[in-house]
Amino acid sequence: MTRKSITTISAIAAAASLSVALPAADAADIILKDQSVRNVVLVHGAFADGSGWRGVYDNLTKRGYRVTIVQNPLTSLADDVAATKRALERQDGPVILVGHSWGGTVITEAGIDEKVAGLVYVSALSPDAGETTAQQYEGFAPASEFVIETTKDGFGYVSPEKFKAGFAHDVSDADVAFMRDAQVPINMSAFGTKLENAAWRTKPSWAVIATEDKAFDQAMLIHMAERIKAKITKVSASHALFMTQPAVIAETIDKAAKAASAKKQ
Repeated sequence: MTRKSITTISAIAAAASLSVALPAADAADIILKDQSVRNVVLVHGAFADGSGWRGVYDNLTKRGYRVTIVQNPLTSLADDVAATKRALERQDGPVILVGHSWGGTVITEAGIDEKVAGLVYVSALSPDAGETTAQQYEGFAPASEFVIETTKDGFGYVSPEKFKAGFAHDVSDADVAFMRDAQVPINMSAFGTKLENAAWRTKPSWAVIATEDKAFDQAMLIHMAERIKAKITKVSASHALFMTQPAVIAETIDKAAKAASAKKQ
């Protein structure tokens, strides 16, 4: 078994322990048979993997959505976009494409796919075409509690000492320790890659912003969401909101799917 396989399996186990017990979907939450947008593709960010979406997955599948989770290699923007495109190719109809953090950059590039009916940014980056991810930070306060340590070969990890404060301060110490030790590094050069496309220019967008996010300046998150004209929902949470706030995120995705379906009629 490869080291990457071991890391992914470990992260899945972590997500299982972190996922919030969700009640069975209320009859009113089940999507109607004639709703055209029934597919959701979830794209994780840096330092994590797709298993962190478990709570969102459980919520949406109980409503009747078909949910696919991308496993980004985090080796380059091109590689992550390719992984997302492979997931999109497997969909049998229109899709709501969702990205957390770095995953926002990925969906911004990959979201031009004709199957994508809408975009949901979860405390996520949203560069424009011709911009890099790194440029989004310019002019905003530095995230002093979110510290990245870079290896000799250019991959970044969140500092172990700063992981709880910077990434997941609203998660238990035991779960934070597992997340910290199971984190997946990202090739830091990806942040310097210019985007060729900006899907949010032609696709409707929604944004869920964690008001206690320490990975980004709040002003930066709001600026990005307003620039793409996203419909904004705020929730009290850390940067790990994709794991800790599944109900809020799932509800936003559901609203996006219903709005996109209505537009298609």
